[in-house]
Amino acid sequence: MLDQAGLVLQQAMSQLEIQRTSGGSYQWSLTIGGILGIIGMWKVFAKAGKPGWAAIIPFYNLIVLLQVVRRPVWWFVLLLVPLVNLVFLILLMSDLAKAFGKGTGFTVGLILLNGIFMLILGFGDAQYGGGSGSTPSAPAPA
Repeated sequence: MLDQAGLVLQQAMSQLEIQRTSGGSYQWSLTIGGILGIIGMWKVFAKAGKPGWAAIIPFYNLIVLLQVVRRPVWWFVLLLVPLVNLVFLILLMSDLAKAFGKGTGFTVGLILLNGIFMLILGFGDAQYGGGSGSTPSAPAPA
């Protein structure tokens, strides 16, 4: 009877150890991903002529991102509404990709692997060309 109790206790301890180690690595990967995302956003803001430190301030970084892609600031409220925010976040990432001269594939990357693709935008050779609200230059009269 004691052998069975010891075996059950040993299995329970083993299971707890597995959960502890896997949960810790997941938290570390989230932390590292978040830090890389902040670094990438800092560089993207700097390229767009905005203060890079805005990337570390929650909520304000969304307002600055809206300014970078030249969308109205009231979109911030829509980014706080569940389910609606998903649609507007996709539009925001699409506008960000277009502002740096990137296509649909890059938009998908920004949506799915935001931290990595922010680093690519920030440290890559992409140049900021203005957001969606920028008016194209008028053609010269003929």
